[in-house]
Amino acid sequence: MRPWCCHFVMADTGWPGCATSLKGVILDMCGVLYDSGEGDGVAIPGSIEAVKKLKASDLQLRFCTNETQAAREKFVATLQRLGFDILVSEVFSPAPAAVAVLQERGLRPHLLVSDGLLPEFDSVDKTNPNCVVIGDAAEQFTYQNLNDAFRVLTGLEKPVLFSLGQGKYYKETDGLKLDVGAYMKALEYACDLKAEVVGKPSATFFQSVLNDMGLQPHEVLMIGDDLVNDVGGAQHCGMKGIQVRTGKYRPSDERHSTVTADGTVDDLAQAVDTLLNQRL
Repeated sequence: MRPWCCHFVMADTGWPGCATSLKGVILDMCGVLYDSGEGDGVAIPGSIEAVKKLKASDLQLRFCTNETQAAREKFVATLQRLGFDILVSEVFSPAPAAVAVLQERGLRPHLLVSDGLLPEFDSVDKTNPNCVVIGDAAEQFTYQNLNDAFRVLTGLEKPVLFSLGQGKYYKETDGLKLDVGAYMKALEYACDLKAEVVGKPSATFFQSVLNDMGLQPHEVLMIGDDLVNDVGGAQHCGMKGIQVRTGKYRPSDERHSTVTADGTVDDLAQAVDTLLNQRL
C-alpha cells in the first residue's frame, strides 16, 4: 500500500487536504513550467507567476527534471530568459547524479548523449570505456551511434548501461517526441541486460532532492506532467504526486492501470492556487 503524506496526523490525507502539513514542493520542468522547442520554447500560461507565489510562500521549492539535452546552466538560463525565478542550485537533473555514480564506482563511460550535455561529464575519464551512459540524444540517435553503444556493451564481460531517465516521450511546441526510454529498451533487448536508471523515477534520485531540502517524504508534494515517472516515482518514495493536464498529459492517464495521481489539475497555476489557498 502506498504511504500517505499526512499519515502522522489526524487530518485529511487526500488532495488538497494534506496541503496544510506540507513543507516543500518539487516541480517537474518541461511540460509543467514550459514546453521546449524552437528557440527557448514557450512558458505554459500562469506558470511563471505560480513559481513566484511558491517562492513567496513558506514552502521550500526545488525543481526535478530529466532534461538531458543540455547542461543545467544552459537550460536554467533558458528558463530565466522566459521569465522564471530559478537558480541552478535549485535544479536536480540526471547528469550530475550519473557523474557521482561513475566516480564512486570507478567507471569510464561511453557517452550516447547530446553534444549540449557533454560538459557535465568533463570531470570523468572516458578512455577505454567500461560502461555506457545514454541520455536524450535526439537527432544523434542514429543507427551508427546506437550500434557503437551496443558494441561497447557486448564487448564487456560485465556490461553496465546507465540511462538518464526512462521516459517514453515528451512534448515540444511542435508535438510529441520520442524520449530516451525507447532507445534504452532497444539496448536492453539487444544486450540482454537491465539498465540502471539515473533520474526520475529512481528512488535514489528523489531521495537526493529530499536530502537537500532536509525534509521527509510525507512533507513534500511532487507536481509533474508524467504520470509514471513524476507522480508514480514520487508516490513510491512516500510523497504525494499531482499531475497537471499540460505537457505530455493524456486523458488516458486518469484511467491508468497501475498509477493513480493524488490529484489532477489543469495546470501549475491551478495546483499552486489550490495548495496555497488550502494553507490559509
